[in-house]
Amino acid sequence: MSDTHSEQLLSEVAALPGLPGVYRYFDAQGQLLYVGKARNLKKRVSSYFQKSHDGTRIGHMISRIVRMETTVVRSEAEALLLENNLIKTLNPKFNILFRDDKSYPYLKITGTRETFRTSAKMPVPSLAFPRMAYYRGVVDRRHSYYGPYPSAWAVKESITLLQKVFRLRTCEDTVFANRTRPCLLYQIKRCSGPCVDLVDSEDYARDVQDAERFLRGETQAVLDALEQRMLGHAEKLEFEQAAELRNQMTALSRVLHQQTMDNLSDKDVDVLAVKVHGGRACVNLAMVRGGRHLGDRPYFPAHVDDATAIDNALSDEGPAPGMDPAERVAVQVLEAFIAQHYLGIAMPQILVTSHAVGRPLLDALSEQTGNKVNAVHNPREHRRIWLEMAQKNADIALARLLAEEGSQQARTRALADALQLPDDQLEALRIECFDISHTAGESTQASCVVFEGHKMQNSQYRRYKIEGITGGDDYAAMKQVLLRRYGKIAEAMRSEDTQAPNLAVSESAQALNGEALEPVAEPTAESITGPRMPDLVLIDGGKGQVSVAREVFQQLGLDLSIIVGVEKGEGRKVGLEELVFADGREKVYLGHDSAALMLVAQIRDEAHRFAITGMRAQRAKVRTGGSKLEDIPGVGPKKRARLLQRFGGVRGVASASVDDLCTVEGISAELADAIYRALH
Repeated sequence: MSDTHSEQLLSEVAALPGLPGVYRYFDAQGQLLYVGKARNLKKRVSSYFQKSHDGTRIGHMISRIVRMETTVVRSEAEALLLENNLIKTLNPKFNILFRDDKSYPYLKITGTRETFRTSAKMPVPSLAFPRMAYYRGVVDRRHSYYGPYPSAWAVKESITLLQKVFRLRTCEDTVFANRTRPCLLYQIKRCSGPCVDLVDSEDYARDVQDAERFLRGETQAVLDALEQRMLGHAEKLEFEQAAELRNQMTALSRVLHQQTMDNLSDKDVDVLAVKVHGGRACVNLAMVRGGRHLGDRPYFPAHVDDATAIDNALSDEGPAPGMDPAERVAVQVLEAFIAQHYLGIAMPQILVTSHAVGRPLLDALSEQTGNKVNAVHNPREHRRIWLEMAQKNADIALARLLAEEGSQQARTRALADALQLPDDQLEALRIECFDISHTAGESTQASCVVFEGHKMQNSQYRRYKIEGITGGDDYAAMKQVLLRRYGKIAEAMRSEDTQAPNLAVSESAQALNGEALEPVAEPTAESITGPRMPDLVLIDGGKGQVSVAREVFQQLGLDLSIIVGVEKGEGRKVGLEELVFADGREKVYLGHDSAALMLVAQIRDEAHRFAITGMRAQRAKVRTGGSKLEDIPGVGPKKRARLLQRFGGVRGVASASVDDLCTVEGISAELADAIYRALH
């Protein structure tokens, strides 16, 4: 294997120190192939190049290595943390990779931090009466945050629960400041009505404190405090107030009985169960916060086969070699998830896991968080119930994923068969679909959605704002979007073609002069600027739209055979669609129960959804004057934010008088007049 690598690379390997660290492998194009950690860099990296790995996944990866980078660290714990930080940020091709673009949601209670409340000289009413809200994003030191929660549904369910028991407000500050009578939530006993002074600030603050204690898991202390307050009112013969507290205690007790998974001895716990089957893996994460089971979320890693094959081939530092192969993969997946998931986020001190986790990983996490992290394997009592539920949910989620992937792959193959496309590389089959959307010619937008790797690639979706055409002219809109999408690609392909003859002439001259020929790399998709040409271009329309697409492709010199139109059937009924081709082929009717038609309909419907949501957003922006406020000279982000906060939105700003606008900080009389004239 070492014969295929440069002397420089092998000398770098030989010169590595016997210290802990992280190594990174790159291919000829500079793509990151693999990130690994080692207790002994020299021993670990040398094993890649000294052993024979021909015909295996690790052999395929090693054959592509042309460059290596290493980083020496102080301990194996540091190496593990750095390794997974690089994996999470750089997305190497052969590592187990968990992708999670979304931040976790939190339940926020505004303005409750003691340092903030005591430093505020004149608390505004909204600060005196804190608000509960769903929140996702960067935390602010002025507010209290509880969670994270596994889903938005879990946050909203908790807010509903707290409304029933503690009756805290959820309205925006602008709404709160302008209420003249209580809202519906007060009528149905979900809010105590602080907006119209139906509760004083001290009683409301006590409810906020009780709600926060409940979220921290101090439920018994909350019940005891409510009971003492109820008895105190009863002794003073204040029976109405005592009855209110009795009802509050009843509601809280009912909630606790409904939460059958609660256990007051465990405040914050994460339960992790892993399932591996059919070449795919699922890690199910269940969250317990404040003693309450908040729900769970499944995660599906990429590159499991490649990464585990590499680890198993170099198992001197991996799991015990005698372990069952499936169990070994499960442990590797679980440890990869723990190492990547908890980077940079708060984590509980107790993990309940379906498989034993290595001590070095727990030590690294303890070092990162500053608190000792423990993992419990083979738990008892309530923890066993939690783990069994998580394992069952992992089984269900993985079975659903495998069924969906199998169905999607079958649909892709059926479409390839129906259109006589090559079926040897269906994973790489790329389909782009276009749709036009507008309302009576207003706010015309085109959408382009992408299907590749047997699934929709929503990160590659694009919207195009169509301008300079007659309103409602779908043909002109389609022509414009196709020219904008494929014009640069066609130009790049032509430049590649013109370079090829020059290369041939140069090679002939070198050969005649007896010179050695330098190997010339073939053009690749990466060498072409911009996105590559798809294997299929779907047009949501019949002969007319396809004719426009044919005209554009002829103008650009592109292959007409990849254009396919989706024509509505008789009566525009679903299942009667026909495929129309730009290269002169006869129409094709796939059949209402065809798997190929199901895939075509899925892609077309997604293009329509993506186009119409963009069009509606653009139309709303135009009609409410959202862009006008941004375009007014002298109104920057801060002044715009103050205006929107004061008047509750663009419509409120538009309805305000010049005198009203002048009351906003930073808005002079001249600027107020300019704003008024711009919005009228």
